[in-house]
Amino acid sequence: MTKQRRILVTSALPYANGQIHLGHMVEHIQTDIWVRFQKARGHECYYVCADDTHGTPVMLAAQKQGLTPEAMIVQVRENHLADFSGFGIGYDNYYSTHSPENQQLSHSIYRALKANDKIACRTIEQLFDPEKNMFLPDRFVKGECPKCHTHDQYGDNCEVCGATYSPTELINPYSAVSGATPVLKQSEHYFFKLGDCADFLKQWTAGESKLANGHIQPHLQPQALNKMNEWLKDDQLSDWDISRDAPYFGFEIPDAPNKYFYVWLDAPIGYMASFKNLCSRLDMNFEEWFAPDTETEMYHFIGKDILYFHALFWPATLKFANLREPTGVFAHGFLTVDGQKMSKSRGTFITARSYLDGGLNPEWMRYYLAAKLNSKIEDLDLNLNDFIARVNSDLVGKYINIAARAAGFIHKRFDGRLLSVSDSALLTQLQAQSEAIALNYEAREYGRALRDIMALADAVNEYVDANKPWELAKEPQEADRLHQVCSELINAFRILTVYLSPVLPQLALQVAEFLNIAPLMWSDSTLVLPEGHVIKPYHHLMQRIEPKQVEALVAANKQSMAASAPEPVAATALTYEPVATEASFDDFMKIDMRVARVLTCEKVEGSKKLLKFTVDLGFEERTIFSGIAASYPEPDKLVGRMVIAVVNFAPRKMAKFGLSEGMIMSAAGADQLFLLDVDSGAQPGMKVG
Repeated sequence: MTKQRRILVTSALPYANGQIHLGHMVEHIQTDIWVRFQKARGHECYYVCADDTHGTPVMLAAQKQGLTPEAMIVQVRENHLADFSGFGIGYDNYYSTHSPENQQLSHSIYRALKANDKIACRTIEQLFDPEKNMFLPDRFVKGECPKCHTHDQYGDNCEVCGATYSPTELINPYSAVSGATPVLKQSEHYFFKLGDCADFLKQWTAGESKLANGHIQPHLQPQALNKMNEWLKDDQLSDWDISRDAPYFGFEIPDAPNKYFYVWLDAPIGYMASFKNLCSRLDMNFEEWFAPDTETEMYHFIGKDILYFHALFWPATLKFANLREPTGVFAHGFLTVDGQKMSKSRGTFITARSYLDGGLNPEWMRYYLAAKLNSKIEDLDLNLNDFIARVNSDLVGKYINIAARAAGFIHKRFDGRLLSVSDSALLTQLQAQSEAIALNYEAREYGRALRDIMALADAVNEYVDANKPWELAKEPQEADRLHQVCSELINAFRILTVYLSPVLPQLALQVAEFLNIAPLMWSDSTLVLPEGHVIKPYHHLMQRIEPKQVEALVAANKQSMAASAPEPVAATALTYEPVATEASFDDFMKIDMRVARVLTCEKVEGSKKLLKFTVDLGFEERTIFSGIAASYPEPDKLVGRMVIAVVNFAPRKMAKFGLSEGMIMSAAGADQLFLLDVDSGAQPGMKVG
């Protein structure tokens, strides 16, 4: 018997300014499966989460609705929790970052960081909206790019040329909140000195923890460690601005009137606050879980886009506030639908509520996503046709079918009573896989675990076909054999249910009710039901997916988009950029544009806008950064494509991301960028003119 572990698990906090969709469900289902597995193994395991409620977007969204932020976030939390609960996510506590516990913890952690000389205060210049009387975050300032002079670009990055800059560098800036021309004002801001934590972070990111069961747990996945090493190798971690000026929805910084904690300071502390609230309700000792020398474990399941915060900022915050660091940070990739980014226009931006309201079984989706999940940081695709086929084949055709083929004979012929089948070779085969399947769940290799379980289901169905209980039932002299075969099948179904229970928790409860047993634990996989045990009458446990149900789901999400779309407005000349000032042919000839083949293309960690290209120009290869990530969410699909590149611009330093040696040309639509292409036959290096 392994030593009982004490485990705290979290999922990333959904922001209180939007609906829950299937992309969220990837993470929360992944986490829930792991937690349910740990509990089934007998470990003390708690799963907490919360709504992430603070920040300027929440404040402005509440204003638009005519609500206070406090009132809006209460409504949003209720909706979020209902959606998650509908998919069987079993939080021990789902809380809010706008809580007294989080305020108290944020203050105490800030004071500890300050005492450890990890907080700096300095004056910065920011753009200020004189109409709204507020400092403007970078994303709430727009204007003309100072590099390529494209209009309506955000205050931190140009989506057209990829340039990064300060909001104060924008030409003709305006407030995205009011439209007013902002003014420059000085303000004191507070910074967490992340750069001072580099030595600790190099050690922690590459480190590991020894668990109570003797297992060695690396703090990060290999891909995450490689990414963090890119940030750490040159000792260029920037100090982290953790303050915002009033008006702001959040917690005021101690001894700093009208200064508020930036949301990324108090949001991860919200994990602790949610657990502290749970500890108060369960009369548990909160402090022992966060002491530096604790033997408890803490894991964070997150999307790859917030890895920087959880693998650098968060461990450093905990360390220098004299608290324990995470045992492990588990990142996952994004969800695509039918091979493409989720799309509202195609009806594949599927909300959790539309799925539930459409009457689709949430455990169909839990199974399908689990079958595609592993321990790597990989995107996964929801192929809607494959979804139908796999659920119908695996869950209904292979697994549920076992009970359906045996239970009727047990009731009609043997009063619902089972024989003792403890010497069954079939059951021994199933029981022998218990630890191997458990190891895959522990390692988050759910796809591998489910493949192994379905292989066992195949073996059981082969046993059914070999023994043909429907034929045995026709021969009175074969009654004992029929009783034995069907008793073996009911026990096999029970073992398979144990193995599937972390993925299909509601179905597992239904099976326990049908089998007339207590809720299943993992240790039940090594047992058989005793002689004379009585099962209840069988009622069908799961229906097949009908294609029309999925078609209706897609249609419902298209209709949702249409219902929320603004009224169309007539196009005017203002839809188009004005023609630039007159240029000569000689001016044009100064720009050297060449055909280039894309060799590699990848997202840039730490930037929502940039893609990093390596292009073949025929005569050489170059690295070019381009701000088109929002328009091309799957950059690997651009590999091999021919593009047009400007090659005689001076190389430009892209903040902390590297050197850009040119510019990729694209056409700018209202909310989409389109790469320029060339006809077949054009070769890298050919001049455009």
